[in-house]
This record gives sequence, structure tokens and C-alpha cells, in this order.
Amino acid sequence: MGRRKTIDRNHVLEVAEEIIGSRGAAALTIDAVAKAAGITKGGVQSCFGTKEVLIAAMLKRWIGDYEQQFDKIAGEGATPVERVAAHVETTHRHDDGSHSRVVGLLAALLQTPEHLAETRHWYERRLDGLDLNTDEARRARLAFLATEGVVLLRFLGLVPLTSGQWDDIFKDIKTLIAENA
Repeated sequence: MGRRKTIDRNHVLEVAEEIIGSRGAAALTIDAVAKAAGITKGGVQSCFGTKEVLIAAMLKRWIGDYEQQFDKIAGEGATPVERVAAHVETTHRHDDGSHSRVVGLLAALLQTPEHLAETRHWYERRLDGLDLNTDEARRARLAFLATEGVVLLRFLGLVPLTSGQWDDIFKDIKTLIAENA
């Protein structure tokens, strides 16, 4: 009797992210992931159990990648405004595929209240500590919201942008924060 084939969990996550990025959140099913990964539906379920657990694993993976890049940019002891600036820079540096997958993942999260709560908490932490009684913090908050808005508008296909236009918008957003200096 042969050894049982092991399933590469990271490969399954990559396949699921690709499905969301190319076909949207509605296309994400256990069956679609299994077919695209070349494994059985039971194989996907043995790794993740349910679609909700698969989504949670994708979110955890994306947040881990984001946080690693964010921490490199923000550094130790960053102020709340510096953390927003690091968020803007981290977002600007992500590739189109990453943004597309994240927007699709966010669309999938809207269907699951517990994942939505985790995402809300993540956003709250990004803005935590801003003293909105100062012009500096208010501009940082505006830069944060502009960053999130342009990502959603572009990757939901509502506002097509070339890479040059994308860079110009981020130059403008970064100017909001630079005015703080």
C-alpha cells in the first residue's frame, strides 16, 4: 500500500487567492479550489474544513505578509502618523495581483460576520492613537482613507488607472502626510 499523498496547504491557499483575484469572491468554493489545485474536494476539506476557515487562513496569510512589509517601513516606535505613512507606502508597493486578491478577499469577508469583525479591528488598529485634534493627524486620517478608497475603486474595476496614474495618486496622498513634517 502506497504512502498517503500530502496536500501542500500553501499551494491550496495560493490557488484560492488566484480564484478570488481572477474570478471574484463569488467563484470561491471548496469544489473550485479542489479542481484548480488538482486535488479532491475532501482534500481541501481535510486541510481547512469549511470555506470560512479557508477564508480565515487567506486573511491570516495576507495580514502576515502585509505586517512584515509594514514593520520594515514603520520601524520600532513609530508614531500614529508615521504608522499611517507606513500603511500608505506599504499599500503603494503591493503589486496589482496582491491588491486584486485582497479586494476579492474583502468581498468574501463581507459575507461572514466574524471575519468582518476581525477586519474592522485591523482597520481600527491602523488609525489607533491619532489625535484628531491636530491638523497632522487629520491629514493622516484623510491619507489613510484615500489610500483605502483608491485601492477599492481600482481593484473593483470602478476606476481604471494606469500604473502612472496610480503612482501620481500615491504621490498626492504622500504629500498629505509630508505636510505634517
